[in-house]
Amino acid sequence: MIETLLSPFQFGFMQNAFWIAAMVAVPTALLSCFLVLKGWALMGDAVSHAVLPGIVLAYITGIPLIVGAFGAGMVTALATGYLADNSRVKRDTVMGVVYSGMFGAGVVLYTSVTSEAHLDHILFGNMLGVGSEDLWTAGIIALFVTVALALKWKDLMLHAFDPAQARVSGLPVGLLHYGLLAILSLTVVATLSATGLILAVGLLIAPGAIAFLITRSFGRMLVVASVVCLIAMLSGVYASFFLDSAPAPTIILILTGIFVAVFIRKSYPLRQTEATN
Repeated sequence: MIETLLSPFQFGFMQNAFWIAAMVAVPTALLSCFLVLKGWALMGDAVSHAVLPGIVLAYITGIPLIVGAFGAGMVTALATGYLADNSRVKRDTVMGVVYSGMFGAGVVLYTSVTSEAHLDHILFGNMLGVGSEDLWTAGIIALFVTVALALKWKDLMLHAFDPAQARVSGLPVGLLHYGLLAILSLTVVATLSATGLILAVGLLIAPGAIAFLITRSFGRMLVVASVVCLIAMLSGVYASFFLDSAPAPTIILILTGIFVAVFIRKSYPLRQTEATN
C-alpha cells in the first residue's frame, strides 16, 4: 500500500514535475492577487496567449525561447496600453483584439515552419517532459518574481487600489505599471513548461480569486493564495499519476473545484441569513 502511494516519487520525470510545480506555485499565486485586485484577469489571458509568435520567431532565428516569449509579452502589453490610451475603445476590447491577433499570428507562423516542438506542448504544457534547463529557467524567474513582489507589494497594492493616491504619494506609477507587466510576461514564460499558454491564465487568476473570497486583508490574501496554489499544484501532479491524466489540466481542475467550494461555502450563510430575516 505504502509502495503504491510513494510510486510517483520513484520516477525521474515525476520528480521534475513536482519540482517545477513547487517553483511556479508561489510567484503565480502572488501575481494573481495583484491581477485580481486590479481587474487584470483579461490582461493575464492576453499575455499568456500573445507570447506564441515570439516563441515561434525565437525558434526560427535560433535565439532562446524565453527571449522571444518575453519580447512578445511586452509588445502585447505596451500595444494594449498605447491603443487604450489613444482611442475611444475600452481597454478590455483592445486586449481582446490585440491578443487574438497575436495568437493568430503565432499559429500561422507555427504552421509555416518545420519544427520539432509540438504545438500541444506549447499550448497545454509538457510538465512530464521537463528537463534541467526548464527547471533552471523556471527557478530563476520564480525567485526573481517572488522577491520583486515581496519587496514592492505595498507600493503595488496602493497602485492597484488608488493610482491617483499612489501618484500623489510620490510613487513611480509608470514604473510600477510597466514593471508589473514585465513581471507578468516573465511569469508566463516560467509557466510555459508547466501549464502551457492556454492554462497559464488559470494559475494567474484562480489562487488570487480563492484568497479574495476567504480573506479581508491583502497581506493574508498573498499568504492564502500561495498556500492554496502550492497544494493544488503538488496534489494535481500527484493525482495525475494515478488518473493517467495530464498534470496541467488536473491542477486547473483542482483550483476550479476549490474556488467553487469556497464560493458556495461563503454564499450559503448569506442566503441562510436572508431566509431567516
